[in-house]
Amino acid sequence: MTSDITLFVNPSAGRGRGARAARPAAAALRDAGFHVRTVVGTDAPDALRRAREAVAGGTGALIAVGGDGMVSLALQAVAGTPTPLGVIAVGTGNDFARANRLPVRDPAAAGRAVARSLKGDGGRPVDLGLAGGTWFGTVLASGFDSRVNDRGNRLRFPTGRLRYNAAMIAELAALRPVPYRIRLDDGPEQRLEATLVAVGNAGSYGGGMRICAGARLDDGLFDITVVGPCSRSTLLAVFPRVYRGTHLGHPCVTVHRAARVTLEADGITGYADGEPLGPLPLTAETVPGAVRLLGAAQRER
Repeated sequence: MTSDITLFVNPSAGRGRGARAARPAAAALRDAGFHVRTVVGTDAPDALRRAREAVAGGTGALIAVGGDGMVSLALQAVAGTPTPLGVIAVGTGNDFARANRLPVRDPAAAGRAVARSLKGDGGRPVDLGLAGGTWFGTVLASGFDSRVNDRGNRLRFPTGRLRYNAAMIAELAALRPVPYRIRLDDGPEQRLEATLVAVGNAGSYGGGMRICAGARLDDGLFDITVVGPCSRSTLLAVFPRVYRGTHLGHPCVTVHRAARVTLEADGITGYADGEPLGPLPLTAETVPGAVRLLGAAQRER
């Protein structure tokens, strides 16, 4: 194991927490005897290019400092390679870190966990999803929630969280079911109407919404949550239950499990780990053990 490792930093994560978090994380890693190099890109493509160069150059680990967006970038660099991934989770959502029981918003503790893992087990194999050539760790979203993202990304005012609240209100006013064509593994194509379809490698997205609450990162399967056609009042009543995962018991919700899923629907964008993948159709497949994650606790069966 080389002692040279790379901190992959998003300086704007969590309203500036990324830049601040890099210092205590780096100090914890240096105290453990590692030589730490920091990579900061000017934008996402530049950051990814630099991360891939570090991996190709033989870095002992790539440590993403930021939120789920930064983890998503890091996954594109390390997935399918021998280079392990560490996560210093200081973003606004941190769903990937929470799913793997990593320290959240405690960069020194996260740095120490990474150091222990590098010196010990070398990281735990974790499944990833792969869709349209993009790796994802948490959830591929489509339907109502992706429409909210689309509308929010088009809005110039208001800003911040209020922008997405405004987008959600607008999409609720225009709520209508989406005609989907879905294929699970090698099964027949199913035609159905749904409010949304979420493909979960992990259980939550959007900062703790447990849309695929039963999903595991070590079983080689997705949990696919289908919310059927429902009224605005039903959706508003069910929505708060998503944070507890109890929405899965509602009559309009069904869950499927598969290693591969194809989603087709006109005019719908797929988002994975909160980042746009592009319009459907998309095929997502699980890749067991696609990355070795540092500091992740073994999950109980």
